[in-house]
Amino acid sequence: MNQPLAYIHPGAKISKNVVVEPFTTIHNNVVIGDGTWIGSNVTIMEGARIGKNCNIFPGAVISAPPQDLKYEGEDTTVIIGNNTTIRECATIHKGTSDRMKTVIGDNCLIMAYCHVAHDCLVGNNCIFSNNSTLAGHVTIGDNVILAGLVAVHQFVSIGRHAFVTGGSLVRKDVPPFVKAAREPLSYVGINSVGLRRRNFESDKIREIQNIYRILYQKNYNNTQAVQIIEAEMEATPERDEILQFIRDSQRGIMKGYFSTN
Repeated sequence: MNQPLAYIHPGAKISKNVVVEPFTTIHNNVVIGDGTWIGSNVTIMEGARIGKNCNIFPGAVISAPPQDLKYEGEDTTVIIGNNTTIRECATIHKGTSDRMKTVIGDNCLIMAYCHVAHDCLVGNNCIFSNNSTLAGHVTIGDNVILAGLVAVHQFVSIGRHAFVTGGSLVRKDVPPFVKAAREPLSYVGINSVGLRRRNFESDKIREIQNIYRILYQKNYNNTQAVQIIEAEMEATPERDEILQFIRDSQRGIMKGYFSTN
């Protein structure tokens, strides 16, 4: 905190053991939690709320005004949870009057040159690989992985434990527990590797797989598939989460993959 080559506004609230490297600028109305490291040439603008033990690498810009022509200077925020790492030159913009905040949860890794736009809500334990981009108003559940160069359309939702392969264009909602790939983005199976790593039991993985077989491989439309899943599959938290995600989808869920060969 005694770094003479950084600028820290007197109105910023900086907790104990925070390290601020040279040539960083921290604006007014910023809160930074204990043990956070702020690299050189970082800009943290008004409305940032950064948790404990975060690492923010050189060139990152946090809580800049949104790139939204409807934004009129509302008093909005960016909220970043504990133990989250934001790598070089990532940009995270504050909210608009829609949600009033942009949120990134605990234990996330936002890699270099990623962009999280206004009013995005990102859960815990998420990984966004290099150059992944979220447009405004995107909602992402816990434990989601976006590989490099993924672009997510505004207002899209991605369910928990989903994996989206590199270079994908995400135009439709991605349900929980699945892998998404190809163009147009399609269901290519459940994220079994990720589920095993997170200690899902084999029976639970088979249950999820059976649900998605009905939804994507039995030639039912979504309404029919939901009815069959609800009637024939035992009620479990995972089943109900998948069904609720489909019912709540505003943009519609991604389709299954059909080879043209």
